[in-house]
Amino acid sequence: MKHLRKTAIAMAAAHIALLASGAALAQTAAAGKGSENTVVVVGQRAALESALKIKQNSDEIVDSIVADDIGKLPDRSVTEVLQRIPGVSIDRTMNRADPMQGLGDGIQHFAAEGTGVSVRGLSYVRSELNGRDSFSANGGRALSFEDVPPELMAGVDVYKNPSAEQIEGAVGGLVNLRTAMPFDYKGFKSALSVEGSRASRSGKTKPAVSGLVSNRWDTPIGQVGALLDLSHSQISTASDALGVSNYLPRADITPGQLRWISPGASWNSNTFDRTRQGLYGALQWKKGDLSSGLTYFKSKYKIHTEESGFFMTTTASTLTVDPGATYDEKGALLTGVLRNPTDGGFGLSNGIGFGTDARTTARKADTSDLSWNAQWRASDQWVFKADLQHTRATTKGFDNTVGLGGFMPKETMDLRTSPPTYTFDAADRAWLADPSHYYWSFGQEHRDKAVATQNAARLDARFIFDSPVLQDLRFGVRATKRDSLTNRTHGGNGGNEWSNITQTWSVGDSWQPYSQFAVLTDPRLGQNYTTHAFGSFFNGTLPAPPTIVVPTPATVAGSFDATPAMFNELHGYANNFCKNPGPTGDCTNWKPSPFGGPSDTNEQHERTKAAYAQLRFAIDSLPYPVDGNIGTRVVKTQAQAVGMFLFSPPTGTQPPGVPAIAELSEKRTVEHNYTNVLPSLNLRMKVGSELQFRFAASKGMTRPDFYMMQQYTTLEQKVNTHTDAATNQTVLDSIDYKGSANGNPMLKPTTSNNLDLTAEWYGSHGSSATLSLFNKRLKDIIINRTSFYTLTDGAGAAHDFLTTGPVNGAEGRARGAELGFQHYFDKLPGLLSGIGVSGNYTYIDSKLDMHAPTGLWCTPKGTLVANTLRDLAGCDTDGRVIGNMPLTGMSKNAYNLALLYDKGPWSGRLAYSWRSKYLQVINAYGSNGTDGIDQNPDSPNKGQLNSVNYALPVWGGAYGQLDLGLQYKVTDNMTVAFNVGNLNNAMYKQYVQQHIGMKEHFANFTGRSYYLQARYSF
Repeated sequence: MKHLRKTAIAMAAAHIALLASGAALAQTAAAGKGSENTVVVVGQRAALESALKIKQNSDEIVDSIVADDIGKLPDRSVTEVLQRIPGVSIDRTMNRADPMQGLGDGIQHFAAEGTGVSVRGLSYVRSELNGRDSFSANGGRALSFEDVPPELMAGVDVYKNPSAEQIEGAVGGLVNLRTAMPFDYKGFKSALSVEGSRASRSGKTKPAVSGLVSNRWDTPIGQVGALLDLSHSQISTASDALGVSNYLPRADITPGQLRWISPGASWNSNTFDRTRQGLYGALQWKKGDLSSGLTYFKSKYKIHTEESGFFMTTTASTLTVDPGATYDEKGALLTGVLRNPTDGGFGLSNGIGFGTDARTTARKADTSDLSWNAQWRASDQWVFKADLQHTRATTKGFDNTVGLGGFMPKETMDLRTSPPTYTFDAADRAWLADPSHYYWSFGQEHRDKAVATQNAARLDARFIFDSPVLQDLRFGVRATKRDSLTNRTHGGNGGNEWSNITQTWSVGDSWQPYSQFAVLTDPRLGQNYTTHAFGSFFNGTLPAPPTIVVPTPATVAGSFDATPAMFNELHGYANNFCKNPGPTGDCTNWKPSPFGGPSDTNEQHERTKAAYAQLRFAIDSLPYPVDGNIGTRVVKTQAQAVGMFLFSPPTGTQPPGVPAIAELSEKRTVEHNYTNVLPSLNLRMKVGSELQFRFAASKGMTRPDFYMMQQYTTLEQKVNTHTDAATNQTVLDSIDYKGSANGNPMLKPTTSNNLDLTAEWYGSHGSSATLSLFNKRLKDIIINRTSFYTLTDGAGAAHDFLTTGPVNGAEGRARGAELGFQHYFDKLPGLLSGIGVSGNYTYIDSKLDMHAPTGLWCTPKGTLVANTLRDLAGCDTDGRVIGNMPLTGMSKNAYNLALLYDKGPWSGRLAYSWRSKYLQVINAYGSNGTDGIDQNPDSPNKGQLNSVNYALPVWGGAYGQLDLGLQYKVTDNMTVAFNVGNLNNAMYKQYVQQHIGMKEHFANFTGRSYYLQARYSF
């Protein structure tokens, strides 16, 4: 394995030499002869028919999309292409699964091109490039499909119930991205595409260009072919967001009634610039019974975003509501004027606490794949294949934010509308535009870097039977070595990615270090602020929020390798207000966040060995012929995680009764080996030439994502004491045994038992109707759960530490139906005969059993039961358990409808894609907190402030988007196309689930995007 990359490079050199030796002959050779396997795809309708043929003739249950033309998939990104396939859905946020690769709030930010592909509602999706493993360095195991240039793709296949012959890892489904090969074309082929795109919100025009050239030659050493495909595309979009904070229970607003009050507004504007580049090259050779191919694929993805926003920071429990407010039947605020007379002071007037920020993020991601394969047809019965692959993926990102704070006199809100309506009179707007009402609040930096590599080797053989029933026996072995390393700036567990400048809790007249806020207009402070206006907010469909004061872009300007240059200056502002400055005059003690370290390094190593055997058969003598395959795949996984285990006992002299537990600081290498046996069966019965039925049964597995297996555990023994007033002695009150586990190296794979039944009708000229029924039963689903970790003290007594981390703690099921159809109305007269329709509908019913303890309340807070209920079932701000959570990412209903047109030189598509609401996460930034107010009648904390650690489930709302595509064939070689994305100006919304209902959390709007393209091929 360690020589695999050198071997692939050597093969590349051999192919180049081979082509060079035949180049002179190729110049005078006749045009390349056609191959019996050549597939020529021209136009939208031909592409749809080709995709149907793949589905009809496949050994397994598969849905495909084929490029209309060279470099012309029907959508702007691979994620958007995938959402057109039955059972496939995508997310619309920039949420990243790996907590190291971001700040945890990506779920609140809209993604311009979609993310997070799920198949049949499950995120356990394996990705392939030309039948081989492909992945991004995203802490997981699959590609970030938005990173992949769609211009390089010839087609996309989604396998719903993969067979034993295919690589393991696809519980949800397998997505195979296909590129072209030189032998796909009869001879010389080239194509060039140029495009300009413009988004309505950004108002910027960006270019895109792609090109392919391919040829094949007959030479004395056999047929040779070469192909080169390049792409470069940019987009610039902008989005607006308007949100409302979580509702908290208040018993002191209306005597005798419980009211639910939201602190109110948040809004922001965000720009999103994306550059995506691709390079693909392929060499092929064939002579007699020998053939070989070498491919190189590289994708590069870069994004850069800038944001200015406003958000609430007020103390929700001290808000007042003016008389005249209205509430719904559950006591939730509908309309009213809010004030807060207690927040503020110390250099600023009192009022409702708020914050503004400037934020800059960027990310680069690369994936490269070098692969070689060879095939030898040794005889009429034996075929052998060998395959070598080296994959390397990298990513790095940064995310810098600087925040200001202030206190505004009032907030007028109307929560009856969607999005909510916030009203600001002239005095409010003047207040928010005045820099003297703001203070320097915080700075936050983040950087991360990851690299993942894999070497893979595979040997396959096929024995062809001379039998009326048995077709062939396929068997083979595969071995891989995969390594993953992720580092980030030190955050969490005492890290300082986020750091205070002057906050409400650090300014005051008691223990606080600062005497007053660092007000912007203090002459001792730099004037690194500006105003930001929200022009044409939501394209003018909503009232524009007030102009606010934000930090300048220079304050957050950074790089992938360094802290923002201005952070030292900004954090130094607080020294002007220090009560007790030290000898150096620096009481902030701010330092740039260190990169890496034990808690912020995830090192993973994995080896796999797999063997399979699969028998293909056909029984044509039956009244209805049956064919299919049966097989088993056995795979052994050897996983290894390297990291730290830490326990720091309390320092100093402890009172009697505190157990003495020895300090631990160990670098551990944790190994976890397991073997899985994965049988599969695929059957097809043909009832005539147009109707067929399929049945498939299999067992699948998906290994834990690498970010879940980080080896880093910290335990803490917190001693709570008080001093006896009479004796002046320290008295022991209690001991908290707690900790955290960033991951769990002993996680097992999630497995599923899968059943599929389909009915498929294929008519003439590309008409079809299909129905699929499926059922997946899942075991060992990974969830976060609080559990015990035991340490022994010096006397031999065991002590259980409450530790929250990932475990195999749940089972579930996903069952449903997929319906698809396609038809062109050829019998209509004249131009109407070019009209066609296609569509699909997916219904999914899911259930998740997380073995959560039973209970109506997750209070008193801080106990094992309370934390477990919060993490697994959700906890409302009043302490009530929410419960009955489905599988995440799963919409119960989804459909795609397309009106098609193909006639003469004209081709068009009006496509609508819709999915119903779906659970995104139970416990996430922005929907969780510690400031809930306990209403549990049996809790000792009932009615107290900050008595609930709550976590509200976040749901993605129902979303439907309409896209338009038109193209005109000017000549046989030249086509022009015009496309509009989000023609219906769809708005993406999120909701938090509370007992008072689904409450709107965020509304996001990005508007339409326009694309004008010209393609030339010959």
